[in-house]
Amino acid sequence: MNAPLYNTDILRLAASIPHHERLAEPMGSSEKRSPICGSRVTVDVNLADGRIAEIGMLVRACALGQASSSLFAAHAIGKTPAELAAARDQLTAWLAGAGTAPDWPDLDIFTPALAATARHPSIRLAFEAGAEAAARAVG
Repeated sequence: MNAPLYNTDILRLAASIPHHERLAEPMGSSEKRSPICGSRVTVDVNLADGRIAEIGMLVRACALGQASSSLFAAHAIGKTPAELAAARDQLTAWLAGAGTAPDWPDLDIFTPALAATARHPSIRLAFEAGAEAAARAVG
């Protein structure tokens, strides 16, 4: 039997997004929107010594987008812009069926969503916005 798409773990993550307020003066910022469902995630970052030092988010998304944003925010601090870009690319490839789950804590929670391709854009939002915000912070 397949695991349900919206399970207790997904819903728990969706309800507990860390860093859920925007930064006052971010070095880099990006907003991404899913054209399929209208989910929207904005990520602000500040860098120190080439790594994410602060993150702020505004998340207006479905439960999958919220859960993904929660995982992104929980583990982004301390990462380099290149590491965020790699995680974004690995997540995109994995969701498309090309590779294994990215080296990011707990992303395998989205395994039940692999067959639900219409949900993939929402799952990618925080990672796409975070990688772009970090690249903008570098200049």
